[in-house]
Amino acid sequence: MNALTLPDIAAQASRQALPLEWVGMCGIALPVFFDGQRLSAKADAGVSLDDGEARGIHMSRLYLALEVLERENLTPELLRSVLQRFLDSHEGLSCDAYLKIHLDLLLKRPALVSPLAGWKTYPASIAARLKNGMFHVELKIEVPYSSTCPCSAALSRQLIQQQFIDDFANTPLHHADVLAWLGSTKGIVATPHSQRSTAHLQLRLDDYLDDLPLIAVINDAEAALGTAVQTAVKRADEQAFALANGQNLMFCEDAARRLNLALKRSPGINAFHIRVVHAESLHAHDAVAESRHNWEAV
Repeated sequence: MNALTLPDIAAQASRQALPLEWVGMCGIALPVFFDGQRLSAKADAGVSLDDGEARGIHMSRLYLALEVLERENLTPELLRSVLQRFLDSHEGLSCDAYLKIHLDLLLKRPALVSPLAGWKTYPASIAARLKNGMFHVELKIEVPYSSTCPCSAALSRQLIQQQFIDDFANTPLHHADVLAWLGSTKGIVATPHSQRSTAHLQLRLDDYLDDLPLIAVINDAEAALGTAVQTAVKRADEQAFALANGQNLMFCEDAARRLNLALKRSPGINAFHIRVVHAESLHAHDAVAESRHNWEAV
């Protein structure tokens, strides 16, 4: 019996000749290696379909090209080689290749004072593009932090001052009495409101980088903000966290400016877009600020 040749429908001519900017797959499950970790990831892989006469691309070729991500550390050079394989496998069909990898970067973070430590996830994505020999990489990272409202802090201090006046009016002041008053709920009648906040960082990298600076950017952002959310803590750590919040009062505008200055000092970043979201505890809406550097030129 003669073996039948399997039909290749994608190779047939299109009934409507029209090029397409992007064709591919989204949400491909795969493991990737980064900084010695094996991470669960989802990938979006695609190419342009420049030959408008062709009915479709060969998606299985894109899928198979991703296998190298299971074995080698994630670097800009590895991303470029995968994209080049996309194009090589679609010679004559495509001149533009795309790859986006979504992952949760898992980092162990120390407590502020005690010897405890715990794991924290940072949602991130890595987007790479290769077109006509031009290659670039963009990163998206979410960094959670705490923000205490400066206005609320000032209003709380005023209430405490008024309570002090009420409690000690026409009364001789004694050190022990004032100390006891400061440590009581009667004295500290108000506290400022704070909220869990998130910095959404989108970065375009310089072409010369050998590594993806995900961890360095996270460290720089948390250092600039001063109030990174914690994992395992003891009471001493919680007290240190309260102190950090008190010393880093910030509106969303303050946070955006701090991050802008920090990212401008970070090597290997030539453009960025910052969006900070403070999930208000006073209001039922969020406070948001954005900042860009060279982003319009991207």
